[in-house]
Amino acid sequence: MSSKPSFSFLVLLFLSLQPLIFCLSTNAPSAPTVCIIGSGIGGSSVAHFLRRYFHPTPSQPNPPNIKIFERRSVVGGRMATVSVGGETFEAGASILHPKNYHALNYTKLLGLKIKPPPSSEDDDSMSFGIWDGKKFVFKTLQVDSRFPFVQKIVSFVNSFYVFFRYGFSLLKMNSFVERTVDSFLKYYESPDTRPMFETVDEMLKWAGLYNLTTRTLHDELIDIKLSPLLIEELVTVITRINYGQSVYISGLAGAVSLAGSGGGLWSIEGGNWQMAAGLINNSDVSLHLNEEIESISYLGEYYELNSKKGKSYSCAVTVVATPLDEVNIQFTPLISVPERKLQHTHATFVRGLLNPAYFGLSAVAEIPELVGTLEDPDLPFSSISVLKQHEEKDVTYKVFSRESMTDTLLDSIFSARQQTVRINWGAYPHYRAPEVFAPFVLDGKHLYYVNAFENAASTMETSAVAAENVARLILSRYFNKASLHSSDLKSLNTDAEMLHLDL
Repeated sequence: MSSKPSFSFLVLLFLSLQPLIFCLSTNAPSAPTVCIIGSGIGGSSVAHFLRRYFHPTPSQPNPPNIKIFERRSVVGGRMATVSVGGETFEAGASILHPKNYHALNYTKLLGLKIKPPPSSEDDDSMSFGIWDGKKFVFKTLQVDSRFPFVQKIVSFVNSFYVFFRYGFSLLKMNSFVERTVDSFLKYYESPDTRPMFETVDEMLKWAGLYNLTTRTLHDELIDIKLSPLLIEELVTVITRINYGQSVYISGLAGAVSLAGSGGGLWSIEGGNWQMAAGLINNSDVSLHLNEEIESISYLGEYYELNSKKGKSYSCAVTVVATPLDEVNIQFTPLISVPERKLQHTHATFVRGLLNPAYFGLSAVAEIPELVGTLEDPDLPFSSISVLKQHEEKDVTYKVFSRESMTDTLLDSIFSARQQTVRINWGAYPHYRAPEVFAPFVLDGKHLYYVNAFENAASTMETSAVAAENVARLILSRYFNKASLHSSDLKSLNTDAEMLHLDL
């Protein structure tokens, strides 16, 4: 009759096997740490795509640990909201294009709600005017009516009026934008056919977009024979609103700016910053708020990051996902990045009422809901738009300008101000053709720079596209994953196309 092993025998057996168990467990490689500086759409997208594309292998079975460092108290970077009179409005990056597929994917993944931005909730009936500092050189018809039939008639008349002023040049401009967007869509192709890019130059050349960065928007539009009047007026208004700059910005940035003035534009209900917050929450990230990184040193096997809190972090891979132009990070050894200036946009939110006399008009109702301006250094603002009309004499406006708006200036433009909020954004690069780009890989090793792509164009979606490329580079160069599963991208592209059709 067999007997069961005694308890003391089992204890001895366990103790004898413990060294072997310990040896086996310690042979597995530890998970590397990827450190990301910046919690905007670029940094959060890198974390998202690292998680989404990582697949364990025998040599690296463990997914990376991801740390995100944010110098401010909230995530989102240049995506932020502002509260005016208890209402919430977009203060930074405000609009998304209907073919921004990464943003659409994020929206579906995170269960966020799509809404049109306030200034385009009813594009057909929104009044628009172009101000030259003395008079409106162009102004659409305004009729205060809630009847859809009347609004349709007004929309038809305004469309005819715009076409009568600018002619077939409008169609040429639209074709130019569509060609650029179609080229950009190559970045959503399957990873099976889409290479990874260590430089922005390579990435742009592959999509057929590089030449647009070597010439000004003005030259590109003259070449396709747009009328000088359209360039001087409507195109100028658009580039001043979207990039705070003239038609002499580089051609690709200009085309992206024009694309941001079309139909179907949207944003996230409650604020676009929720995309970054949601991606971070979904990506198993260690988030360090209020922690500014002041130095990055390569020590042979890893990068040492030192923060202003006096803390140090060891990182196998480091990703800079914030513009280096206005942060003071010390690199050892030194890195070489082309000098670049940021274009500051001053966003001033006013709850009150415009002064019709400033515009040479007799009533507030005569002032268009969107006032754009021509390129003139004496003009104190780029645009004024109605965000929300609360009552007849109670309206929230958004003013874009290149310089801060003083109280004296605001008091001349507005007859009443209940609340004023000023925000100074280092919003995007100051574009100048031909553009020169920093590389995605800053040191030839594992130090990456997402915002290198901003010299081509700066939007939420271009940041996401650059971040996806950086994530693939990390997986390929550090984790030796030369290919990614095409199903990772194809399935979500289908979802994005469905959302695009809904828009």
